[in-house]
Amino acid sequence: MRKSLLLFIMPLCFAGKAYSQADSLMNMLNDGAAPKKKDNVTATFKATRIIDGSSVENLGAGVLDFRISHRFGQLNQGSQNFFGLDNATTRIGLDYGITKWLMIGLGHSTFNKEDDGLVKIKILPQKEHGMPITLSYAGSVSIQTTPAPTLPAGDTWLFTNRLYYTHQLLIARKFSERISLQVMPALVHYNLVDSTKFSNNTLAIGVGGRIKVSKRIAVTGEYYYRVTNADMLYSGLPTYNTFSLGVDIETGGHVFQLMFTNAQGLTDRTFIGQTTDSWQKGALHFGFNISRLFTIVKPKEFRSGNATSW
Repeated sequence: MRKSLLLFIMPLCFAGKAYSQADSLMNMLNDGAAPKKKDNVTATFKATRIIDGSSVENLGAGVLDFRISHRFGQLNQGSQNFFGLDNATTRIGLDYGITKWLMIGLGHSTFNKEDDGLVKIKILPQKEHGMPITLSYAGSVSIQTTPAPTLPAGDTWLFTNRLYYTHQLLIARKFSERISLQVMPALVHYNLVDSTKFSNNTLAIGVGGRIKVSKRIAVTGEYYYRVTNADMLYSGLPTYNTFSLGVDIETGGHVFQLMFTNAQGLTDRTFIGQTTDSWQKGALHFGFNISRLFTIVKPKEFRSGNATSW
């Protein structure tokens, strides 16, 4: 009797298992046949900056980014300035994500004692099966706070002489898990330029990219070509297009960026249009960016009770 019962139950068990496997396979086939969901492409870049310029990445809502950017002096200065280590500039900034598409930021740079503000708006996100690019707008304003120069009698130094504005469209595409590229048309407005023969507006085209070489390391590059004001002077010196090469290293909540660049300025208006050093002359600067993220306001799905911050 027991043997008969076992012989009766065992086929039912195997049948149930076979049915379950068949059902799972059918679900997989149905999933493959169903229309694909238009998911947003993420991690086009690992940080909100490629090197100096902004990337299309925004901070999440409620996330604060404490960022330190450091550029040493010229490497070709020799041992007199310890190969540039004795002549460095620093920018300390705070960026904050208001929503998933809106980010703001404030910073202070020792280069020309400059204060700056940033707003970045994500207009269109790249989709896995749809929109082929990510489109963002980045706008910034900076104020030079160095003492006013001595002017001839009767001349007045205006506060507006200290102001600079930058507008950029950020157009990026993540081609694969390893390769991302970005184009950045930029307009920089200088309220004051060295000579009346130069325009107050500089139009530039930036190109940036990222190649991921391992899970936590990527090689980056950035170049800004000035379409207008290519021969503009800054403090009486000729200016050059900015070219930078770097490495991104991700370590948990930190993104550590190392780079070589011919730009020592750390605000948009300086590195886009007022770089006075040249790669061809060996006037390179070693530098780094350190970024540390903090969650100030937790996403709704992670909130417990009425707690919204820590």
